[in-house]
Amino acid sequence: MKRTILLASSSPYRKQLLERLNLPFDCASPDIDESPTPAENAETLAVRLATEKARALAKSHPNTLLIGSDQVATLPDGSLLNKPNSHEQAVKQLTRSSGQCVQFCTGLAVLDSQTGDLKTHCELFTVRFRNLSRDEITGYLNKEQPYDCAGSFKMEGLGITLFSSLEGQDPNSLIGLPLIALAGMLREFGVNPLLDN
Repeated sequence: MKRTILLASSSPYRKQLLERLNLPFDCASPDIDESPTPAENAETLAVRLATEKARALAKSHPNTLLIGSDQVATLPDGSLLNKPNSHEQAVKQLTRSSGQCVQFCTGLAVLDSQTGDLKTHCELFTVRFRNLSRDEITGYLNKEQPYDCAGSFKMEGLGITLFSSLEGQDPNSLIGLPLIALAGMLREFGVNPLLDN
């Protein structure tokens, strides 16, 4: 019996990315606590949350490959940038990010609910923000309203105009799902996007 694939996320951005692999899949939203634990660094947090998202749906989805992903951004001083959830918080985040290198840690977990086999990965990507004026920040937020995005921008839209440079292996990770790593992990589970449909 062929295993189904489930994206453990309600994010439309991750759904659109996974669709690029041209594999049939379903989506379901896991219910987990995304609060960091004391002294937990960004990479550990991102992988833990990705894993918890996949595990949260394992019992209700037998014989399924569950994909969990979570993203955490950090400023050079180590402070975390989460989803702003409001205009005011997004202004604060982009003001703090202006002229800075911000590192994005995207945790990825693929869990076989049948066997319990789990593979995890953390994709690192660094973004250097331009020196942004207050008007640019306000103009950007009014146009894209990225209040549900870690770091307060949408890479797939006008967010690209906020940066002076990008450094990393897979720019898809900035949108929330590192497809290069995911395709490799799926192949390890016997699912090849070039051979399966």
